[in-house]
Amino acid sequence: MRAHAHVVIIGAGIVGCSAAYHLAQLGWKDILVIDKGTLLDAGGATSIAPGLIFQTHYARLMTEFARYTINLLKPLRVQDEPCLYQVGGIEVATTPDRWAELKRKQSVAMSYGLESHLLAPAEVEARLPLINAQAILGGYFVPTDSDMHGSRSAAALAHLAMAQDVEFVGDVAVQDVYVQNGRVRHVVTDQGVVECEHVLLCTNAWTTVLAARAGLRFPVLGVEQQYVITEPLVELAADKACFMTQPILRHPDAALYLRQHYDSYLLGSYRHTALHTGDDAPSVAHTSITDEWENHRRAAAQLLPSLTEKRFVKQVSGILAFSNDLHPVIGQSTVRGLWVAFSVWAAYAGGVGKSIAELMAHGETEWDIREADINRFHPHDYTRAFMTARINRQHQEIYAIVHPLQQMEAPRNVRLAPFHQRLVEQQAVFFANAGWEAPQWYEANAGLVEEYDARIPHREGWAARYWSRIQGAEHLATRDRAGLFNLSTFTKIEVSGPGALSFLESICANQIDRPVGSIIYTALCNSRGGIMADLTVSRLEEDRFWILTGGGVGPHDFAWIRHHAPTQGAVTIRNMSGQYTTLGLWGPRARDILQQLVEEDISNAAFPFYTVRPLHIESVPALALRLSYAGELGWEIYAPGEYGLRLWDLLWEAGRPHGLVAGGAGAFDSLRLEKGYRLWGVDIHSEYNPFEAGLKRTVKLKKGYFLGRDALLKAKDAVTRKLCCLTFNDPNAVALGKEPILADGRVVGQVTSANYGYSVGKYILYGYLPHEYATPLTKVEVQYFDRRYPATVTVEPLFDPHHTRMKA
Repeated sequence: MRAHAHVVIIGAGIVGCSAAYHLAQLGWKDILVIDKGTLLDAGGATSIAPGLIFQTHYARLMTEFARYTINLLKPLRVQDEPCLYQVGGIEVATTPDRWAELKRKQSVAMSYGLESHLLAPAEVEARLPLINAQAILGGYFVPTDSDMHGSRSAAALAHLAMAQDVEFVGDVAVQDVYVQNGRVRHVVTDQGVVECEHVLLCTNAWTTVLAARAGLRFPVLGVEQQYVITEPLVELAADKACFMTQPILRHPDAALYLRQHYDSYLLGSYRHTALHTGDDAPSVAHTSITDEWENHRRAAAQLLPSLTEKRFVKQVSGILAFSNDLHPVIGQSTVRGLWVAFSVWAAYAGGVGKSIAELMAHGETEWDIREADINRFHPHDYTRAFMTARINRQHQEIYAIVHPLQQMEAPRNVRLAPFHQRLVEQQAVFFANAGWEAPQWYEANAGLVEEYDARIPHREGWAARYWSRIQGAEHLATRDRAGLFNLSTFTKIEVSGPGALSFLESICANQIDRPVGSIIYTALCNSRGGIMADLTVSRLEEDRFWILTGGGVGPHDFAWIRHHAPTQGAVTIRNMSGQYTTLGLWGPRARDILQQLVEEDISNAAFPFYTVRPLHIESVPALALRLSYAGELGWEIYAPGEYGLRLWDLLWEAGRPHGLVAGGAGAFDSLRLEKGYRLWGVDIHSEYNPFEAGLKRTVKLKKGYFLGRDALLKAKDAVTRKLCCLTFNDPNAVALGKEPILADGRVVGQVTSANYGYSVGKYILYGYLPHEYATPLTKVEVQYFDRRYPATVTVEPLFDPHHTRMKA
């Protein structure tokens, strides 16, 4: 085996083969792929994967991964046998709740441009004759869903890579990945040492083992998964020589997946406790057919009567790598040159290989990969206790009906604000946000609902879950008087040093060189002009800045900033999030409340909008930023954590005579939507540029170089789509996000954000529309489940368009 390669890919399963092929396509040379198993039949997860590719996923990235995988494999054959069987996929409903869920899923598929259909029971039976039509309420059908032959697909991709001079070597055991000075240097194997500039781990559950040898840890556990194969079915006798001709099938109400296997049937289930494998050497412990499979067979036979009394003649066990959120983990680790692409189901392997290759070659990807980004995790995500609890729950919910606002029951109380007990006293209903316990609303404010009853619409059904009319009352009380908001989840990053200003100018689209005390709202863009983050930069001193961003995206933003920082030591970057707590005080009475507690003059002249200054709030040293995501007069107030409880008590007591209310995240969202403020990861991300997103004000093209400037110079006069504000015409209409927007009989966009605007008395939606539909007063429709509601494009923002309240 050779002694040097530019990149060593460890793992010749379908992910490794896909990555090798795509790297070669992008022009990379000197690529070596090694595997401990026999070449192209490594015996890992690829070779035993059942192969089902259901494309519809509520995370769009996963749909793109699956769709791309299908298109990649569809034309490929090995020894004249297909790699992919495009037989279509059907999910069936046996309960009213599931039937409603399939309607929601179909509407999301529409917004993704994925052909899909809702079928009556007889229509399901016409496509899958074995099914008992009397047992179902209907089905959801995607004609392009497929089943892949894992080993064959990996082999086909490997041959394509070999044709571009990629070398594959089997029966090679990796013993170590050697790291020196924070950078990968070589791979140690039982056949010698391979020096290299890059290592890519594509070894499924074994990735954590190899990564640990380089001092790395990931929030991923190996989980055993089983399926069984029945004895032959008489009804499939004619298909004995055909691998598959019938649609793949999901029976989510019983947590089952099924597919034809020649003249037999393959059956798998998630209705069991997650079976964790060992950390040091993941292995399969369950190799026989257990009694619980009889329960699964009976459930399956209710759907497919032909399975009644059929014996299981084969059991297959393998290991899947489950991350905390069940999404892949892809990207460069904290060791430079050491990359990973794992926790990947075979259905997504083609797309994951494409994205990791793009990251390695260009540092960015065609699709926004935030939901699979290696940098999305928080410190507590890496603990064994947190991983186990989360992954156990995720395993249980693979086929469950999960509301987008539904909360994990455990683990909870991982991160608490210093004034958490005060939130409890206000009867906070807590949602988890990046491990923080964040109030969504406060039951103590229930009395406010009567005050604002006529202005807070009722909700029913799905839209009413994990929601309260109290959110509307907190919203309106903040607009009328003042609200106190827990912002402890915010991420605080300090950038300092003699090179701090020039560094920030190089990554920020807005101009950062402004007087000390200034706050700058800016986008951070990639080289294609895509928005990697939107955040504020506060200039505290000539060479010291604070970057403030959301709690959930904190690790992502911190990693992006650190990755682009100079390495000569002229810039110091520190995550200060754990040292400071934050409260938001907003509303027309905010100045009256705060002025009682400070010696400093906080009048509009002395403390202008979008400036920052230190304050002494009675005995609490604080930093106050005069800005507002709620669109009201007020401040974000930062104080060392040990002063947090005192800060809450001071503001709360001073505010009571002024009608101050505690406000939750539910009210915060509707307040920001009335003002048209964007939310990264929802309204904006790397697939959109600031001109499309309505964030032209965050870009200063004339300031000189910054990352993405060249692309934005071309994009500013070539906008073909735009993030638009819409309102429903029907007072009973509702949406929650991801619904399709239709015009002229076709899908033209997707809802990004949606909520009721209690101050403006309208239901507000945002979504990207083609330029020809982005004009105010344009009529469109929004499909919520299977019902369409008329909506109108409108001028934004709907509330206080001249910002007079914030600047008061």
